Amino acid sequence: MSLPRAVRSARWLQGLESRQKRLAEPSPLVVEGKLSRMVGLTLEAVGCQAPVGGRCWVETAYREKIEAEVVGFAGEHLYLMPVGDIYGLEPKCRVIPSGQPSVARVGMGLLGRVLDGAGRPLDGKGSLQYETTRPLQGRPLNPLLRQPVIEPLDVGIRAINSLLTVGRGQRLGLFAGTGVGKSVLLGMMTRFTKAEVVVVGLIGERGREVNDFVRKILGEEGLARAVVVATPADQPPLMRLHGALLATSIAEHFRDQGKDVLLLMDSLTRYAQAQREIALAIDEPPATKGYPPSVFAKLPTLVERAGCG
Repeated sequence: MSLPRAVRSARWLQGLESRQKRLAEPSPLVVEGKLSRMVGLTLEAVGCQAPVGGRCWVETAYREKIEAEVVGFAGEHLYLMPVGDIYGLEPKCRVIPSGQPSVARVGMGLLGRVLDGAGRPLDGKGSLQYETTRPLQGRPLNPLLRQPVIEPLDVGIRAINSLLTVGRGQRLGLFAGTGVGKSVLLGMMTRFTKAEVVVVGLIGERGREVNDFVRKILGEEGLARAVVVATPADQPPLMRLHGALLATSIAEHFRDQGKDVLLLMDSLTRYAQAQREIALAIDEPPATKGYPPSVFAKLPTLVERAGCG
């Protein structure tokens, strides 16, 4: 049974209107490039443009896509640093700019979970529930709008509460040699602190130490109100950088919701070492102790994001 002519005409007009709207708002053209050079973990691409910090996809010989980030440029060449494995790359692989920067997906569903530097779950507890996204690089706080550090924060350790009292919004460093109990002390703070949310960034640790910290030192009780971001030493340097940035972005999200947040980073030294690997790979000249100038610029940028909002 055929439809009435009026119904058919209405459907045709509706279809034409939808196509007219698509023609009026064409999707932006994506200019693809190709891989021209690879030295170590540094990839060079030509034929495309992307801003520093922008994400690109590099298609391998096995038709798999590797995520990379723009870390520099020289003339028509883009310097990329891969986020994951680089197996399967060959000359003239397709380089596709995504047009989007790296973001942090945040929300209450992260509590009790262990993530990698890209925000993917490592604990095998299923998919993550997100509420919103934040810029991975964050935004600096106006120093005149910071709340003063006047209230103490109970970290659950009497020796620190009495002799080395920690204030809400205060930043402090923990310096000690290898094997003297830094991770154990951080685990005690995580379990016994009065803060509502604890965010732990394990940057550049050995895989065994990450497992021991989560299962033995932190435990189920401490993990219930914590978010752990783990990027072990076998991850690429860019992933280790992203791990520190992701942990800070998650802490900022909970802080902006009015919660007391304790952010623990282990360690900033490995964050600096990861940036040194990237900077030296793109021929940035070394300075003090082999660290390029960009390391001394990125460290305060990361640290100054912590504190009272």
